[in-house]
Amino acid sequence: MAGRGQAKLDEAAEAVRAATPGARTDTLVLDLSDLSCVRDAATRIAETETVDLLFNNAGVMNLPERRTTRDGFEMTVGTNHLGHFPFDAQVWPAVRRASEPRVVTVSAVAARWPTGRLEDLMSEKGYRAMGAYAKSKRANIVYTLELARRTAGSPVEALVVHPGSAMTGLQQHGNDALSRMVTPIAARLLMGSAQGAAWPSLYAATSARVSSGEFIGPAGRDQTSGTPKPAKLPTGADDLAQGRWLWAASEQLTGVPFDPGTETAP
Repeated sequence: MAGRGQAKLDEAAEAVRAATPGARTDTLVLDLSDLSCVRDAATRIAETETVDLLFNNAGVMNLPERRTTRDGFEMTVGTNHLGHFPFDAQVWPAVRRASEPRVVTVSAVAARWPTGRLEDLMSEKGYRAMGAYAKSKRANIVYTLELARRTAGSPVEALVVHPGSAMTGLQQHGNDALSRMVTPIAARLLMGSAQGAAWPSLYAATSARVSSGEFIGPAGRDQTSGTPKPAKLPTGADDLAQGRWLWAASEQLTGVPFDPGTETAP
């Protein structure tokens, strides 16, 4: 299990062992907003492990002002996309060792918003908290579809999901008056549970009825909760040119080449 801090990782590992006696757990400190930490974590896995399921699930949302990662990226896109991209690239030898590996990337309904266009990826011309989040979630989809194209014909399957709506720690950064007022109400009336929000990811990871390149989301009203099923892609997210552009931009920004057809060296 990967996370930004050892204390929370230890708590999570203990919870797993309590729920499933005899479970074997291992933890890995991984801060996706720090490329050196990403490299160290990926190298540890790539050298010795086999990864059957790779979940790109970390995220930050609604940062009240524009912040940057240690490497100078806008924090939301820098974590939610530019952290996952080099991690996947550098851990890829471990993925390739698996017989039928799957990569599941978690996007969001926000990927459909007009503010999610990938122009001005780093929000240098203007910053809007949820606009940056929408960009990062659209990038998750565009990246995954391009990964599916680049691994076509191989055992790798790449899928992208959105979890619907749930009250989790993701909302902790919002400090505007609207967030403070609406969030508790929304949690009770509009949002599903964190357990329910994990369902699309688990379905994409384990179902024999899904295919590489699919977008999976909950089937309930407004796709906020419910049983998983294929979901409609945001308009233009499957554009071939955009996929190639984002891939090249991600390699250039992170300094990490990624050829998923080969065992990329850590």
